[in-house]
Amino acid sequence: MERKIKIGVLGGFRGNSMISFCKVAPNVELVAICDFSPEVLTAQKLLAEEDGYTGITFYSSFDEFIKHDMDAVVLSNYANEHAPYAIRAMKAGKHVFSECVPVQTMKEAVELVETVEETGMIYCFAENYCYFPAVREMKKLYGENKIGEFEYGEAEYIHNCEPIWPAITQGNPNHWRNNMYSTFYCTHSIGPIIHATGLRPVKVIGLEGTKNERNLAGGAKFGQFGMALITLENGAILKAINGGLYVNSVWYSMYGSKGTMECARNIPRTGGTNRIYVRADKNAGDYAEPPTESYEPKGEFDTEAFDYGHGSADYYCMWNFVEKLRGNPDADTIDVYQALDMFLPGLFAHRSILAGNIPFDIPNLRNKQEREAWRTDVACTDPKVAGEQLLPFGASGNPEIEPEVYENVKRRWQNEFQSDNPKNYRAKMFKKVFKVK
Repeated sequence: MERKIKIGVLGGFRGNSMISFCKVAPNVELVAICDFSPEVLTAQKLLAEEDGYTGITFYSSFDEFIKHDMDAVVLSNYANEHAPYAIRAMKAGKHVFSECVPVQTMKEAVELVETVEETGMIYCFAENYCYFPAVREMKKLYGENKIGEFEYGEAEYIHNCEPIWPAITQGNPNHWRNNMYSTFYCTHSIGPIIHATGLRPVKVIGLEGTKNERNLAGGAKFGQFGMALITLENGAILKAINGGLYVNSVWYSMYGSKGTMECARNIPRTGGTNRIYVRADKNAGDYAEPPTESYEPKGEFDTEAFDYGHGSADYYCMWNFVEKLRGNPDADTIDVYQALDMFLPGLFAHRSILAGNIPFDIPNLRNKQEREAWRTDVACTDPKVAGEQLLPFGASGNPEIEPEVYENVKRRWQNEFQSDNPKNYRAKMFKKVFKVK
């Protein structure tokens, strides 16, 4: 019998879908959960009891957690803190499944790449938006040359987090969500096109939405949305937008040398990222005005995958990581180099914004010579990391937000989500915010 892969999870809040996967996957054993929040840790203990899942050791200290006997670590902690823990985990002999985003600075990017190379451990970037049904189909069809060579694309990740801002920031003025920049959380938009085409970004121009009253009312200091205009290595252009416009939208479109394909617009009853539309000639230059194919691609695990978050994407993302660990050469995973291809356009788009929207080259950290210029570059909007290299949140500088704003958000969080009963905490936090059982 094949030995089960032992997995530990850092971050029991966002990591709940990965934890749920590990509890039911036949070739996986969930052995440890670590979280720095006593409430979340208590909730996960209750979940384990209710699910009848034994054998989990719970930790509030990463130093102790990383010593546990396990093969791999899922990192679902704060988005701006993944790289340091990924590096520590791989140096401790653990494979890594890292949530978004992969790094916060160029210094971390260099260190992360070199740790993967030096340790030989598997690093998988958990950009789950690459695993929506229509997006998986777009990657498959592009690999089959259905639309020819990629020439232009558009990608949208619009998520109005205003209704859940108290739950995800708790009124903390230093929370990473309050202190990021407009193009920081960019891999949900950029990632699926990069993964489908395999092309590397080489240049970017950044733009920001400076009208941000809704953000300021919740304590967020950045523009309402950010945009990256990206040139890829073959000369193609990708326009990617992410942020908090009022109405949510997740949408991807690809134009090729002999056709086009896109997922449905995220409007009720159109199918969203479950449905794909394709128009393509058999050969480039046919100009036959081909009919539109429209269908909802089906995956092997759709029935069981649906309840695991993000419309089955969380399940497929985690499943491919486990298959990679099992040695499956066809496992569809995202390595450290492609993870940076998805994130660095957003990082340099922000630098473009601050410099007056001029183009910036995007480093290729596959090239060891290119790494040298970035080894000490910690420029970002996180004061704990940036030090003297601290960047402003946007082109107009840093807004002044009164303490009362954060106090009000904290009160809303306490009134709406906190409870002395840990089971209520589980129900309100896990079900209401992330729609996960």
